[in-house]
Amino acid sequence: MAAHPYSPASLDLPGYVPQRLSQLEILGPYLGTSLFVLLAVWLLSGRCSRLSKVDRLLMCWWAFTGLTHLVVEGSFVFTPDFFSKENPSYFDEAMKEYSKGDSRYVGRDTATVTLEAITVLLEGPGSLLAVYVSSSCL
Repeated sequence: MAAHPYSPASLDLPGYVPQRLSQLEILGPYLGTSLFVLLAVWLLSGRCSRLSKVDRLLMCWWAFTGLTHLVVEGSFVFTPDFFSKENPSYFDEAMKEYSKGDSRYVGRDTATVTLEAITVLLEGPGSLLAVYVSSSCL
């Protein structure tokens, strides 16, 4: 069994496959995509003259957080074997990196998985609904 970088060292991760992407290879696409979403929402929301800058900033936040909950956390909730995949996806690699800071994710702690499932199913769609409702004049 390959040693893993998570704490505690005794954490049982059957079939663990070491991370292949570096922090930069994970953060680069995430930051680039996030900036694209923020810019797109900011520019599109500018077409509605009744929206204040605060409203537009909130729309940017809701879009960012909604997509993060749905896409990133959704991949975690629905991919319990992300740490053992021989051909991991970008999201599998991102969760391996994230788990270095909070090993409850890689250990599939029941409370953590449940909380993330709630955010994927409620908070993600709710945030995007807030963007949609706010943009009713677009």
